Amino acid sequence: MNISNTPRNSSTITGFILLGFPCSRHGQILLFLLFAGVYLLTLMGNGSIICAVRWDQRLHTPMYILLANFSFLEISYVTSTVPNMLANLLSDNKVISFSGCFLQFYFFFSLGSTECFFLAIMAFDRYLAICRPLLYPTLMTARLCTNLVVSCWVLGFLWFLIPIIIVSQMSFCGSRIIDHFLCDPSPLLALTCKKAPVIELLFSTLSPVPIILFILIMVSYALALRAVLKVPSAAGRRKAFSTCGSHLAVVSLFYGSVLVMYGSPNPEHDAPTQKIVTLFYSVVTPLLNPVIYSLRNKDMKKALQKFLRI
Repeated sequence: MNISNTPRNSSTITGFILLGFPCSRHGQILLFLLFAGVYLLTLMGNGSIICAVRWDQRLHTPMYILLANFSFLEISYVTSTVPNMLANLLSDNKVISFSGCFLQFYFFFSLGSTECFFLAIMAFDRYLAICRPLLYPTLMTARLCTNLVVSCWVLGFLWFLIPIIIVSQMSFCGSRIIDHFLCDPSPLLALTCKKAPVIELLFSTLSPVPIILFILIMVSYALALRAVLKVPSAAGRRKAFSTCGSHLAVVSLFYGSVLVMYGSPNPEHDAPTQKIVTLFYSVVTPLLNPVIYSLRNKDMKKALQKFLRI
């Protein structure tokens, strides 16, 4: 591991050292410009969806309300890591305080957990709309939609509350160098003075949850697609396939990378792999989501064109 760009006397720091992407100063500036551009595009894309749903009355339906909340979640998700990563690229010491590291850890994984729950209820919404079209207006009421959204946020932020409390009370030894661009559990726990069976048990218990939610999502879409194939109208099948296709694309992008990192009870990956995979689901996926939804949905394209006055 090349740590030539890390500060000396790291034993005297009051926090951790996030190595980020060790390279020349010129390379750091290029990465800063790249990630800053991606961050701004992500804010603009997801923000446009929120505004389009807010101001277009035709989009005041459960599917688009969930999508607007999901876009707000994506903005929060990238904001939990990218601003600090950008500051780190321009910084000489690469230091993040203990409290800053633990807060980033908590918000990043809480928002990630919330996204897992959101994708599940969005799949449930599509299942009801396609498999129970006559009962859908009665079942998916505004009250149920609101309750589902609130439940996702509450469950997501409760999920990692106990682990972060335990981690924040642990003692850390050695150089305190984290070879990552964020406070990820694997490199963070590697710096603890002694192993903590409790926290390892907690992470082993939590890690199968994304897999369970992924299975539920796949079952929902399998039932929905089976119902779509029975639709007599070709136009109806195309519309249903388009909607399900957008959701499936987002699910595949997010879960594909998350399951690589956290799908096994004790995932072990080298630092470059950790960075690339984490970068994909934490930065790239939120950028692609608005593109996927807007390009494959006629109503969303019309609303965005109306909002942007194109």
